[in-house]
Amino acid sequence: MIKAVLFDLDGTLLDSAPDLIATLNHLRADLGLAAMPVDDLRHFVSRGAIGLIKAGMPPCDDETLAQWRASFLAHYEENSFIHSRPFDGVELLLSELASRDIPWGIVTNKMEYLSFPIIEKAGWTSSVSAVVCGDTVENSKPHPEPVLAACQKIGIAPENALMVGDDLRDIEAGRRAGSQTAFALYGYADSESQSDIIGNAALINSPQEVLDLLNGSGPGT
Repeated sequence: MIKAVLFDLDGTLLDSAPDLIATLNHLRADLGLAAMPVDDLRHFVSRGAIGLIKAGMPPCDDETLAQWRASFLAHYEENSFIHSRPFDGVELLLSELASRDIPWGIVTNKMEYLSFPIIEKAGWTSSVSAVVCGDTVENSKPHPEPVLAACQKIGIAPENALMVGDDLRDIEAGRRAGSQTAFALYGYADSESQSDIIGNAALINSPQEVLDLLNGSGPGT
């Protein structure tokens, strides 16, 4: 029985691609490079700053990559909620979870100093029951520790939690923690990543399909 729902942040609850890619294009502009379309880079968003930089910047050495990452994070910290918005259906889902007295949490690899301001601007600070970020615990997803930490904060057994995400790391973390898992097809994963996940998680095409899993009418894990 599912007693709590855990969500990845970027690509699952929040469509943050516009702001993340705008930050990447800020770096490109510093080099005199043209801006890249959001749709060309959307599938790289769940791979973090390094993954996005490698996808959208010229090849470089490790020192330059570290410099670009620092510049990326500094710019993004000040511009993380300009065009980012919850995916359609997320607010209705969270409202329905509240009406059913089902707690929900966020398990993200994004750092705390970036995550908490976004959660506050999204209006979720008072309703989220647990937030576990990339630096909240020693290990980040796909390690099970963040999922286990969120379950402990909420006060439920891992087998009674549903971990929802759009990246293979989310599904692996949930599975290794002993939780049920659901893969968000509406998120940022490309078709190759999706093929790796099919069979390991329930598949949802919209946030509100989480409710089908709570009702027991969705596909099993």
